[in-house]
Amino acid sequence: MFFEPKAKFPKCYKTSSKPHKFCPGCGHGIALKSLGRAIDELKIQENVLLGVDIGCSLLAWDYFDVNTVQTHHGRTIPVICGYKMAAPKKIGIAYVGDGGAYAIGLQALITAAYRNDPITVLVINNTLYGMTGGQMAPTTLDKEITTTTPLGKISKPFLGPELIKSIVADKAYVARGIVSEPIVLKEIIKKAIENQRINNSFSFVEILSMCPVNWKKNAKDSLEFLEKNMKINFKLGEFK
Repeated sequence: MFFEPKAKFPKCYKTSSKPHKFCPGCGHGIALKSLGRAIDELKIQENVLLGVDIGCSLLAWDYFDVNTVQTHHGRTIPVICGYKMAAPKKIGIAYVGDGGAYAIGLQALITAAYRNDPITVLVINNTLYGMTGGQMAPTTLDKEITTTTPLGKISKPFLGPELIKSIVADKAYVARGIVSEPIVLKEIIKKAIENQRINNSFSFVEILSMCPVNWKKNAKDSLEFLEKNMKINFKLGEFK
């Protein structure tokens, strides 16, 4: 599924991949590997359109031999919804960050979920804005220090799946996974895509991820923050 290092137009189902362009220790690479394996195992490469947002998530367009579109910030979900309306037999996947989903893109997310648009939305939650300098995001934890909250945030984090599960249709799929459990994460993503394809319903997966550079932590401390602090605030599992 991933590009061969020297292949300009590679075929699908390759076993090797080129190094990702994310910062050292970033969880995006693990999330994308899980997505790639899910696409390969479902054998849907020919039918996928991957939409990517502005921010770290936009680098995802460089790793898959699938049709890909980059949108304006916060507009990935409506673009994928429009594509799905025009091509209902295709698989539409929106890959966005917590800003593109819960800040500038929140209205689009809620609308798509409420209408039960048959797309799959994958949201990376690393508690802050990674590419633009580590500013506070809707998912920033209470008392967490960021570049825009130097004394610590004073409110609880936004809980995306918990909100979405309350407004979606019966056949929708809502879950939260974590990059430290890639095998489980892959299966969650597969369920989400299959729900879109089989039940023609909305699917939503939040993925807890790491941002060592902006967290200002080494590898060990980043993993500990992910496993302890984030797991306490963001419950893992299937919500619907």
